Amino acid sequence: MTARGRFAGRTVLVTGSTGMAASAARAIAAEAGLVFLVSRTAEHLDALAAEVRGAGGQTATFAADLRREDEVDAAFAALDAAAGRLDAVYSVAGISGRRFGDGPVDRATLEGWETVLAANATSQFLVARAAIRRMVAQAPDAAGRRGALLLMSSTLATSPAPTHFATHAYAASKGAIEALTRSLAATYAASGIRVNAIAPSVVATPMSRRAQEDRAVLAYLARRQPLAGGPIPADAVTPTALHLLSGDAAMVTGQVVAVDAGWSVLDAFAEGDPGPE
Repeated sequence: MTARGRFAGRTVLVTGSTGMAASAARAIAAEAGLVFLVSRTAEHLDALAAEVRGAGGQTATFAADLRREDEVDAAFAALDAAAGRLDAVYSVAGISGRRFGDGPVDRATLEGWETVLAANATSQFLVARAAIRRMVAQAPDAAGRRGALLLMSSTLATSPAPTHFATHAYAASKGAIEALTRSLAATYAASGIRVNAIAPSVVATPMSRRAQEDRAVLAYLARRQPLAGGPIPADAVTPTALHLLSGDAAMVTGQVVAVDAGWSVLDAFAEGDPGPE
């Protein structure tokens, strides 16, 4: 554990407790930040917190369903009690809605649409609202800054893959996040608050287990994500996230940064992929 780092003396809220969220939490704590973890799954929170503390890091946790306004309010009240100040937010938590009925729009269900929009877009709105209310009210730091938010988008918002990833509610939810990012950034820049988004493609996380177990999808990812040769390791996303959350990105706001191993610059129907059925 380093004695000093980019997050020394700072509190960073991270939503989620596995995959990219867990990777970022470990890295922020390793750079001397206090990580406040919020996730719906208490067992995952407890396991991650134990790991962070075991490595000498500082963390506090709160179990909450971020789709619910009252539970978001309770989580932020707990953060207020634990830290008293909020310097950055990494809003990672979200879902893939296939099991709820997400898919191509002609086959998607209303339940799938509403479930995915609530879990991916409404939750990030509620977290961003609670965070910005606190940041606006707190005194700026020595550099005149009040905080930074990093929301979670996806390359599927702008670079579709209809053969293997035709989940239209998911894509719409991530497009909403990108619009929200730009609008928030424009409104709160004068208050010293930065808002950006990160847009990964397929990352090796529990949420992408279906893709990781499908040989056809893996072959597609090897072509579409050539820098990774398949799913992107979660730890490979973290350096970009920490840069955007830290003072290193002090002049960056309103941006959506793709971490996609080449996905967005390659043809959706890569060689050997037959296209939509």
